[in-house]
Amino acid sequence: MSALWAVLRRDLSLTLRSGGDWLNPLVFFLMVIVLFPLGVSPEPSLLRQIAPGVVWVAAVLAVLLSMDSLFRQDFEDGSLEQMLLAPASAWGVVMGKVLAHWLSGGFVLALLSPLAAIMLDMQGAAPAVLVLSLLLGTPTLGLLAALAAALTVALRRNGVLLPLISLPLMIPVLIFATAAVQAAASGLAVNGFLALLAAMLVLALTLLPWAIIGALRLALAH
Repeated sequence: MSALWAVLRRDLSLTLRSGGDWLNPLVFFLMVIVLFPLGVSPEPSLLRQIAPGVVWVAAVLAVLLSMDSLFRQDFEDGSLEQMLLAPASAWGVVMGKVLAHWLSGGFVLALLSPLAAIMLDMQGAAPAVLVLSLLLGTPTLGLLAALAAALTVALRRNGVLLPLISLPLMIPVLIFATAAVQAAASGLAVNGFLALLAAMLVLALTLLPWAIIGALRLALAH
């Protein structure tokens, strides 16, 4: 756990010092929400129907937008290899980097989602369920994207491979999260969908860090 907190503090500090680069996915998320009604229709009834899918597709793309840089800089300057040399700290290193990325990305997206809900005319319990679904779903998306980033970190041009690997794995999260918000908007029960999102998050936290460690060590070996 000491490695986790050390890497978390380090990456958050580097993110804040990097200028406004960390804001790019958030600006992209808001731009999609703003432009979508202009391109489709500003009709409130139509917006309410498509709002869950629009918000979640924008969130998925925003997560992918910044994942290429998760391990690349540390890989290129050799610091990632040094951090992964000690077997006891490898899990903390990976989880610290993923958690820092989520706090500066997915968590902020969840905080911005009520604004998106207002812009897309969501009503009833839908905005609250949207926030909760993002809090449960975006960490899973981040871990899946981190696995794809680890698998392609040794490649110089991995811009196409990263989404090709991670997007198919993200589809279940996208389906159940969107269904939860749609059910809330219709006044139906959402507990089952949220429970599935929570179960996927627990499964991702249990298995994916070790898969990411293995992928990074394989990349470093070559």
